[in-house]
Amino acid sequence: MDSIRTWARVNSPWVIHFNSGSCNGCDIEILATLTPRYDLERFGVKLQGSPRHADVLICTGPVTRNARDRLVRIYNQMPDPKFVVVVGSCGLSGGVFHGSYNVMGGVDEVIPVDAYVPGCPPRPEAIIHGVVALLDSLKKKP
Repeated sequence: MDSIRTWARVNSPWVIHFNSGSCNGCDIEILATLTPRYDLERFGVKLQGSPRHADVLICTGPVTRNARDRLVRIYNQMPDPKFVVVVGSCGLSGGVFHGSYNVMGGVDEVIPVDAYVPGCPPRPEAIIHGVVALLDSLKKKP
């Protein structure tokens, strides 16, 4: 039964996108990956509007004081097992906003992260590579 669950999880991940305070450069690139030109849906990825139906949280931007509680709430609303992909330099470390009075740092200081996609902003190909790398790692888990 576990192998069937893993197969379904890898072949049909539902994602939710959360912007924790970015400049929207990474958000535009994430939306570009969902268009027919790059077609992230060919890997079975579907964008969801509710965290209660999502398997993967794609997060962009540094975590601001205002967004911290919302990010934790969205993460807690997701059913287990849940996975987090951080897109962009700001989400990894705070980026150009690191050290600002309102920035708490990267996403991994607030919630656990499974995959990182560096860049400012990363190209759609890099985002696809990060999501596919996460899915490949899920295949290898027992």
